[in-house]
Amino acid sequence: MKTQHIVSLILIVILLVATVSLLISYTQSSSNLQKEPVYVGVAFGGNTTEQAKLLIDRTKGYTNLFILDSGINPISTNESAVTEICDYATNAGLNIIVNLGTFTNRTDWAWKIQFYNSSIQKYGDKFLGAYYDDEPGGIPLDWNWTKQFTENSPLFSGANPLDLTPIHYKLQIANITGTEPQNYTIEAQWFNQLLERNPGHNSLKQYNITTFTSDYALFWFDYLGGYDTLFAQLGWNESVNTQISLLRGAATMQNKDWGAIITWKYTQPPYLDTGENIYNQMVTAYNSGAKYITIFNYPYNSTDNPYGVMEPEHFQALEKFWNQIVTKSAPSVPHAEAALVLPKDYGWGMRNPNDKIWGFWGTDDKSPLIWNNTQTLLNKYGLRLDIIYNDLAFPIEGNYSKVYYWNQTVT
Repeated sequence: MKTQHIVSLILIVILLVATVSLLISYTQSSSNLQKEPVYVGVAFGGNTTEQAKLLIDRTKGYTNLFILDSGINPISTNESAVTEICDYATNAGLNIIVNLGTFTNRTDWAWKIQFYNSSIQKYGDKFLGAYYDDEPGGIPLDWNWTKQFTENSPLFSGANPLDLTPIHYKLQIANITGTEPQNYTIEAQWFNQLLERNPGHNSLKQYNITTFTSDYALFWFDYLGGYDTLFAQLGWNESVNTQISLLRGAATMQNKDWGAIITWKYTQPPYLDTGENIYNQMVTAYNSGAKYITIFNYPYNSTDNPYGVMEPEHFQALEKFWNQIVTKSAPSVPHAEAALVLPKDYGWGMRNPNDKIWGFWGTDDKSPLIWNNTQTLLNKYGLRLDIIYNDLAFPIEGNYSKVYYWNQTVT
């Protein structure tokens, strides 16, 4: 009888050990889902170190990212001010991404590339990289090219591409031959050269500095041009699901990182959407697998608000997002189930049925079917859909359980 008790106790101990082991294993596997860091914060577009420090102090308790996004402001030309802000942000425990503007001349760029390079050692893992240029796909897509393709254009006559402003550099590349591109493939090649030959972006890659930017179209081709991480611009009147499907699809296929930046809804005050809507956009981006989520805080024009365009409701939304979502749950749809495959080199903006292709052409015979299929699949899959391109350099097999091609009849 005693022997039976001993055996029973041994079995109970074995069961308890097995149960505890399973619980530990489950807990570890659950926590592993959240080990990939998500960076949440603000993109500072102010003018002074005092404004930057005030914003850092306001948000450091519920963010882990500060983007010095003053590339178009005088502060980006002040090395001591930039250093002071970056020191303050990292000492507050925040990771940083730094925008010092774009290449305009070699003298100005010399200290900036040195700052980026030295930041790798100085700030360590807290220095995530350089935010360089803005909307590299969207600007050419929406540019008025009608008068650009003329021989001996005075805008570019004798110009050294290393001394041109970024948009002039883009136009100069486009105007090298004085003739319009003949097809989508040639235009895709031109666009790739546009990014690869940009002297500022090229030097960042040479120093192995991670590059970031934001855009609202042609994400696939931005990545091909060398960018490491792209932010989809959410907040204005574009389909959030379409933006995420295009960006996440490009990032998935090309093994890149992606995120979202909440931008203006209006072109005048109050600029930003309501705190509730911004909260919902951040949650949508997070649940879709975004690695970076930030609010674009620009401009700093009002004397009544020391925090730029962010109002109390926006800070409350950010704090709620951090406390209730980021620190509490794993993304619900980090990877897509289905993919819609577009034709290779088909640089269509896809913001509306009549959007431009590569900025030079209107819609073609493929556009209506692609648009209809996109809407059908978005309605069917929602955030579980990626939109990608038919490119042999990036095999589709194994990435999605269901694949639709643009010329299928989708129901």
